[in-house]
Amino acid sequence: MAMGRLLDQLLEHVREDVDVFVRHGALQSGPEDARQIRLGAIYPEWLGDAAFAQAHGARFNYVVGEMARGIATPKMVIEAVRAGCVGFYGSAGLKPEAIEAGVREIKAGIAPGQTAWGANLIHSPQQPGYETRVVDLFLSMGVRRVSASAYMRLSPDIVRYTAVGLSRDATGAIRRANHVFAKVSRAEVATQFMRPAPDRILKDLVAAGHLTEDQAELAAQVPVALDITAEADSGGHTDNRSAAPLFSSLSLARDRVAAETGIDGNAIRIGLGGGMATPHGIAAAFQMGAAYVLTGSVNQSAVESGLSEPARQLLARAGPADVGMAPAADMFEQGVEVQVLKRGTLFAMRARKLHALYKSGASFETLDGKDRDWLEDVLGEPFETAWEQTRAFITQSNPKEAARAEADGNKRLALVARRYLFMGAQWARDGNPDRVSDYQIWCGPAQGAFNEWVAGTFLEPIENRTVRQIALNLMEGAARLARAGQMRASGIAVPPSAFSYLPRKFL
Repeated sequence: MAMGRLLDQLLEHVREDVDVFVRHGALQSGPEDARQIRLGAIYPEWLGDAAFAQAHGARFNYVVGEMARGIATPKMVIEAVRAGCVGFYGSAGLKPEAIEAGVREIKAGIAPGQTAWGANLIHSPQQPGYETRVVDLFLSMGVRRVSASAYMRLSPDIVRYTAVGLSRDATGAIRRANHVFAKVSRAEVATQFMRPAPDRILKDLVAAGHLTEDQAELAAQVPVALDITAEADSGGHTDNRSAAPLFSSLSLARDRVAAETGIDGNAIRIGLGGGMATPHGIAAAFQMGAAYVLTGSVNQSAVESGLSEPARQLLARAGPADVGMAPAADMFEQGVEVQVLKRGTLFAMRARKLHALYKSGASFETLDGKDRDWLEDVLGEPFETAWEQTRAFITQSNPKEAARAEADGNKRLALVARRYLFMGAQWARDGNPDRVSDYQIWCGPAQGAFNEWVAGTFLEPIENRTVRQIALNLMEGAARLARAGQMRASGIAVPPSAFSYLPRKFL
């Protein structure tokens, strides 16, 4: 058999144990003067930490991540679960009644007893009471998994969510019914989730009647979260962290926490998200030791996405460099940024200018005529009209902030700018044809890498992009790359072309 053909067969049949003969690194057809090597089977299901899949009832150690404000739709979660993945509903920023409807849709669409799903819980200090209402809703509806995002420190609500699900089994071991996936990009935040809940928070929750003494006692012995998602360079809120240094940092943090607290460090699983868009990224994550991978941006262009078709078409044309940073709507005044799509939209440029005007201390009244005209052109309406609509919303959600803005022109400018940023995301979801240049589409470089990978294949048209086909191809491709790496590590001369995989349609 030709050696090239033998190599192809070894890469294609990764699910089989095979014996090969090698001499001086080259594959041989027989044992003459050659050493025999056994290559163990590699299944996509085996990539990552088997304890993760077992804990969450999944086939693959692969998470279809939440994308806020309903972009990760209930349908996306349902299809992720059916494909054997863990799926998270993008409930962040939605009204509680909308979240409730979404959870009901998910429950109706999956098999009874299926556990591989959850919803997003976002820390929202600028919306007092919102986080509490969402946790109450999750607990009442039996949402057993949350992906916690935007936390810089633990809140009483995230501690309450995990603690009320703790109990002891017949052997005395502590079991948890509620699972927190902590999405973090810094070790100092990750360690808070890796440690048991702070005594102060637990005592306050008991005093308020939110926890029993027994629940608080159990929560003081186990980590707040067993699943830590290292969020590298991603769409939306991001610290633009490189994946390898971030994963290393969190792994070392886990070791330190285990040594300091005596908890079992092996019980804490660290997954990797951000940049997970091609088999190369997936394979590299698992090779580093990631328990699971999480995909985000690539699922936005899928048919189950909450984005409109025009916005998904823009995503499908993006390259790795077609992204940029822009002020975040929820933390505009603090200067926090999100990563968004640049190609085909002027949103990032306009948002940055809005923030520059705010930082200058200006109000609409003190702007020069040119800037006032520019601002009203961007808003698509007179500033006073935009302020009236903004005031109506802020008065309900945060009365103190509304009162401050009445007396502070710079604050009014900030709140109107925040409304524009908010609407940019809404126009992208609705597919407003008159506001394409103002679409805010959260997107990282991974989307461009994915587009390059699928170019010329059946996954290039957006109508063929489903979370199932994306997931199965990424995992199958990662398994094939793992086989190529296995061969190279065994001393076999493997050509660079072996480290490639083109998407194929799975039935």
